[in-house]
Amino acid sequence: MKEVFNLDRLLMNGLPYAFLLEVLLRCVVMYITALIVLKSAGRRGVKQLSVFELVIILTLGSAAGDPLFYEDVGLIPAICVFTFILALYRFTTYLISRSENVEVWLEGKPIYLIRNGQFSIEEFAKEPLALDEFFAELRLRNVSHIGQVDLAILETNGQISVFFFKDEDVRAGLPILPHLFNKEVKIFEPNKVYACKFCANTSKTAAVQTELVCNRCEKERWVLALDSKRVG
Repeated sequence: MKEVFNLDRLLMNGLPYAFLLEVLLRCVVMYITALIVLKSAGRRGVKQLSVFELVIILTLGSAAGDPLFYEDVGLIPAICVFTFILALYRFTTYLISRSENVEVWLEGKPIYLIRNGQFSIEEFAKEPLALDEFFAELRLRNVSHIGQVDLAILETNGQISVFFFKDEDVRAGLPILPHLFNKEVKIFEPNKVYACKFCANTSKTAAVQTELVCNRCEKERWVLALDSKRVG
């Protein structure tokens, strides 16, 4: 059994002080790796926290916890990890303040998911956002169909900002209530408004028909549109 309260073991666990250079290298490699991995997870994956904040939590968590009960982890390397990670964080924030390109690459830009009551198809492709998750977010804001929404913006922190039409400006739109969204139409009746499930575009039919191609996205999956006002 090793001697308790042995100062050399407590501080460095018998390792040479040159090991701290290796600690620095490990910190740099893992910091960059964590940034890349978390960025690729998408901003909704790190909701309510910036990528940097999550990287700091992950990298410092082990450095703070391991020396508490692992006798083979010295205090000085753990303290150096804190110092190095903080320095890397400061350097990263400095780069962000100096370069817009770095800021955009690391934090991204706000993404418009809905414009004028329709999906921004090109913008949706930029972020791995599940449609069910997005609809759930809107339903929590008392939205029953897309025609009630003027703008929906996915912010850089993963939150979704929603701007609504005034009641008098609400138009027919794609329903997002599950039982209505899943009820696809096969026969289109005259003088009714239908909503495209892919882009939320709407179309009013003049006669009975069995086929209807969206003039915006060229898809053929439709549901009956809603035009009700938002409550709440």
